[in-house]
Amino acid sequence: MRAVHFGAGNIGRGFIGLILSRAGYEVVFSDVNDTLVSELRRRKQYTVELANDTKDTELVTNVTAIDGRDASAVADAVDHADLVTTAVGVSILRHIAAGIAEGIARRVERGAGPLHVIACENAIGGSAQLKEHVFALLDEATRAKAEASVYFPNAAVDRIVPIQHHEDPLHVQVEPFYEWVVDRSQMAPKHEEIEGILYVQDLEPYIERKLFTVNTGHCVAAYLGYTAGYATIQEAMKDSKVVDSIQGSLEETGAVLVKRFGLDQGEHKKYISKILDRFRNPNLTDDVTRVGRSPLRKLSPNDRLVRPALQAQEYGIPTDHLALGMAAACKFDITEDPEAVELQQVIRSEGLGVALTRYTSITADHPLHRQILEQYDIINS
Repeated sequence: MRAVHFGAGNIGRGFIGLILSRAGYEVVFSDVNDTLVSELRRRKQYTVELANDTKDTELVTNVTAIDGRDASAVADAVDHADLVTTAVGVSILRHIAAGIAEGIARRVERGAGPLHVIACENAIGGSAQLKEHVFALLDEATRAKAEASVYFPNAAVDRIVPIQHHEDPLHVQVEPFYEWVVDRSQMAPKHEEIEGILYVQDLEPYIERKLFTVNTGHCVAAYLGYTAGYATIQEAMKDSKVVDSIQGSLEETGAVLVKRFGLDQGEHKKYISKILDRFRNPNLTDDVTRVGRSPLRKLSPNDRLVRPALQAQEYGIPTDHLALGMAAACKFDITEDPEAVELQQVIRSEGLGVALTRYTSITADHPLHRQILEQYDIINS
């Protein structure tokens, strides 16, 4: 069995590639990083280290790589794949669509069997977004054939992988916990399940629980940690005031999730506690600048801060801590981050209120808009 995985970065190697290799797949990474591609081709293996007290290490074998800029090689790999996965960032999906589309066109031309394409991204409906990009590049006849044989099941993925500083460019450190959930209802009939993946009939509660707990909590920790002068998430998690605000934001999103999906309140409280413990992991060193990067994406209407906050407002649930997290995001002033630079420029030139409406779509007359402005002033005081 062969899997083509787009993105040979830390998530790709330390999570998706690891699980697929364990399940017996030959994993072909597609990436544009020359060092990673050449080393994977040469060694055909790498090591994954768990961020635990014993530093457990696993050797991942039966892997190789192709240059993602080589359109023919990418299309050929997809043409002969049994599975395609991605971990490139949702904004990059459009850039890898052409190679996937050409590979799919070749498959349907020769009548190949079913193919699953799974985008393992921090986004709601990542695979559906990738399908849009791919199908837009197919002609009508090919698209019709692909609809009958190529499946794009959405997924929720969860594993903390910090920035790496290793002499070996392929070695990667990851936290022990992981969760990879796939929507079974969107897969081919009589599909074979892969060990290490949880298949569910309704993905929405899983993906929103993860996005609005893990991702919301992580970025709130990053932005509040940054405003408090901490360099890492682990340092921020030693500050009881910061932790109280993170927990408060997760209680707000949790109330939304319980209301929307009928989750067990006690079980979700335990889930929140587990997430906070993961952030505290003393064997990880995760920079607040990494976790907080791309603030415009994180402040967008359907992402981890704005979406649950607006839903909370609709349900009459308090949003004090989520508003504080969004206000702190507007303080994220990192010159190496283009989105942070843009956000700060707009705030300085046009004001915070204009920036909020532009990037979050929260209008000036909305109570949440006023609440964020108030929390921003409190941070300044």
